[in-house]
Amino acid sequence: MEPHLHSGQRGASPPVLRAANGVANAVELSGKVIAVSCLAFMFVALLVNVILRYFFAGGIPWAYEIHALLMPWLVAGGVVIAASHGANIAITLLPGMLGERGAQILLVVVQVLILVISLSVLISSRPILIASQYQSLSTLGITQVWGYASLVYAFGGMALLAGIDILRVILDGQTWDRDPAANSLS
Repeated sequence: MEPHLHSGQRGASPPVLRAANGVANAVELSGKVIAVSCLAFMFVALLVNVILRYFFAGGIPWAYEIHALLMPWLVAGGVVIAASHGANIAITLLPGMLGERGAQILLVVVQVLILVISLSVLISSRPILIASQYQSLSTLGITQVWGYASLVYAFGGMALLAGIDILRVILDGQTWDRDPAANSLS
């Protein structure tokens, strides 16, 4: 369950909610795998390139371009992880002023907005994805669509997680956490 939300604890979870929670966990895990893999690969490539340049006066030519593909995926993985934990930017003043039912309605409104914005970005990014198929990295020869595809992953993941949060509110009575200080990362 996300740190900024808590369950209404209405009893046994319906199968739809259990399936949705399983999907949310899988999306979060995919973000972790993508972020760690990108970070590790970029670090190793940079380290090997530095060692080769230092000892052999030559490096790996593609080491300068790989970040153009992996950095967007690293960010996308982080965005999905943050969205799965509800750790994206939030202002909790209004939910704190509302009663539980009002906070649930506000939560649904916020998640619907996230869903609409995410889907809008997915729809509007289609021309960019099409154009990026014709741009390639000079050393790697890989089309830049592979880097731009991270947009689809990030915003698709956010849309999916927003839909799951809406289900959690409706089926489980989930609401905003009343003690955000307990979940602060600062």
